Amino acid sequence: MSENQRLLDPEETTEESALETTLRPRFLREYIGQESVKANLEIAIMAAKQRKEPIEHVLLYGAPGLGKTTLAHVIANELGANIRVTSGPAIEKGGDLAAILSNLEEGDVLFIDEIHRLPKAVEEILYPAMEDYALDIIMGKGPSARTLRLDLPKFTIIGATTLASLLSAPLRDRFGLSHHLEFYQAAEMEKIIARSAKILNIDLSGETATAIAGRSRRTPRIANRLLKRVRDYCQVRNSGDISLDACQQAFALLAVDHLGLDAVDRKILEVLIDKFRGGPVGLNTLAAATGEEIDTLENIYEPYLLQLGFLDRSPRGRLATASAYEHLGKKLNENGLL
Repeated sequence: MSENQRLLDPEETTEESALETTLRPRFLREYIGQESVKANLEIAIMAAKQRKEPIEHVLLYGAPGLGKTTLAHVIANELGANIRVTSGPAIEKGGDLAAILSNLEEGDVLFIDEIHRLPKAVEEILYPAMEDYALDIIMGKGPSARTLRLDLPKFTIIGATTLASLLSAPLRDRFGLSHHLEFYQAAEMEKIIARSAKILNIDLSGETATAIAGRSRRTPRIANRLLKRVRDYCQVRNSGDISLDACQQAFALLAVDHLGLDAVDRKILEVLIDKFRGGPVGLNTLAAATGEEIDTLENIYEPYLLQLGFLDRSPRGRLATASAYEHLGKKLNENGLL
């Protein structure tokens, strides 16, 4: 991980991409969690295969690290189809998209990560491709311009986004299947960690898997990252024996507590409580006081604090809850202040 990469950041790093591929399940039966999504996809895939047609276009949305990319590859594997991978920011012009679409073959899957970041002009070219399997190319300029329509083979687009609200309505409506990936339960996280440990040849006890799962913020990518950090620590400091005690020591060194809060999470709560008496305080003010970017604070740190019930949002700003005070060992008086 780079120096600026946060340990508990759910975004994938460049260094992790190869290992992520190794740990990814290949078929639905290997995919742990997201039971409702899997059940619906299984029916859609089986129906499409029986009709010998491509599956409808699929939109997967949810927080980073929950397995959207993995699920896209699983769908392609279940269909026995080739998968082409790109991202919204990588498709800057209509010609970029046209080149990708014209190279697809019958039944291919085109996976577009961060699909909400597609430029508007590119989106408009995508509409007829998704709906009619056709590519409209404008020839010439001005009054003499004409449109040339090229037929495309039938294919499936799988779009992934962490911000479904930023998708335009016309694009969202063209996805026949839309699924929200939820955060994982503790038991599911333990199964994911045990599976990853087996693939990485790590001898892991059930109680150690539970300790890692509790700190993984209900996110598989973070769980796998913590597993690797624990393995490294135990290899250097404990002769490779991944005991529960050594695991606890590793987390103490990484400054990750039993609920998966790191130094930055605690800093946000401490600033809110110590400087602003628990709030409410505006997001801009809180960002300035913590030294974090507003977008980073709102999209990376806040969601998990909200999940834990340590933070509340109100029209007047952010507030620390009684649970946050308790977690940090701080006391409230009868007025709800320090």
